Amino acid sequence: MHYSLLESNSRTGFLGKTQGIRPRVIPAGRVGLVRRVVECKESRIGKKPIEVPSNVTLTLEEQFVKAKGPLGELSLNFPGEVKVVKEETGNLRVYKTVETKRANQMHGLFRTLTDNIIVGVSKGFEKKLQLVGVGYRAAVEGNDLVMNLGFSHPVRMAVPEGLSVKVEENTRIIVSGYDKSAIGQFAATIKKWRPPEPYKGKGIRYADEVVRRKEGKAGKKK
Repeated sequence: MHYSLLESNSRTGFLGKTQGIRPRVIPAGRVGLVRRVVECKESRIGKKPIEVPSNVTLTLEEQFVKAKGPLGELSLNFPGEVKVVKEETGNLRVYKTVETKRANQMHGLFRTLTDNIIVGVSKGFEKKLQLVGVGYRAAVEGNDLVMNLGFSHPVRMAVPEGLSVKVEENTRIIVSGYDKSAIGQFAATIKKWRPPEPYKGKGIRYADEVVRRKEGKAGKKK
């Protein structure tokens, strides 16, 4: 009985041959796939305009911008995902050229980098460090920063071109210049000689850094 039913269905077009119904074949690779549309939100930082002071001269060439001011000259190359445009007001604005996640990341980053080079050549930046420890002191000798940090010999570091270093009260180091990236890199190199230790806080720290302290081991109870 069961066999005759199947045979009858095959003759009457159960598979769609005589009834005009064509079965749809779905490729195995597409089964169960759901396409999701990723919405890229506008960067809060990236959409802000960049103010250009009157003492800064700008040169814009496609994906290249150069800023020249009283303190120096800096330039920046933009990736293809973003572009910089000078508005009628004289300010700069960074726009995305495509709608992708990477473009959204580059939008905020290159707006910040562009603002840094303009502020750098017009006003400059500085980074302050503090020496903490008995006998720790620093001084500037010619173009070198000399520090006594508890080693058998003083640490001598040549100040990179474009940066200036001054020392206040023998324990406060101020690194200044127009290139924010170079300032941060040199300050990090200084700190690397004596990072602050967590028990007594001795070492070199940034002026605004908070060092988390640990409790020392307590003596054994008798």
